[in-house]
Amino acid sequence: MTVTLTDFERAYLKSQPLARLATVDPNGAPQNNPVGVYLDEETGDIIIGGHAMGASRKFRNVQANDQVALVVDDLAARDPWTVRGLEIRGTAVALEDVDPPVSYMSREVIRITPAWVASWGVDPEAPGRQSRRS
Repeated sequence: MTVTLTDFERAYLKSQPLARLATVDPNGAPQNNPVGVYLDEETGDIIIGGHAMGASRKFRNVQANDQVALVVDDLAARDPWTVRGLEIRGTAVALEDVDPPVSYMSREVIRITPAWVASWGVDPEAPGRQSRRS
């Protein structure tokens, strides 16, 4: 089952081209890397891409262990201190030979299906941290 992002979360995610993806290798060692992030509007899945994604450790990690976490956040203001962001946990699949969301990315991508989502500061009508799971 999947968690659907709210309209505010979708808008925030689409405004932020960079995120950090945490994966786990076959030996249980974590890895966390900056990645390009895109929202698949049709499915609600998150697409992770970059240059030569298929040769990356994160791509191999997802092939061995489909559990991932993704964080997208930024500092909206310093005074007053205002942070906002999303944390998305879910399952991922490493895909080859697909049309990437942008032309400069390789044809390998990681597709994340959200199972748990937390957001903070992205919805002006819901202050504080909000979370939900499938």
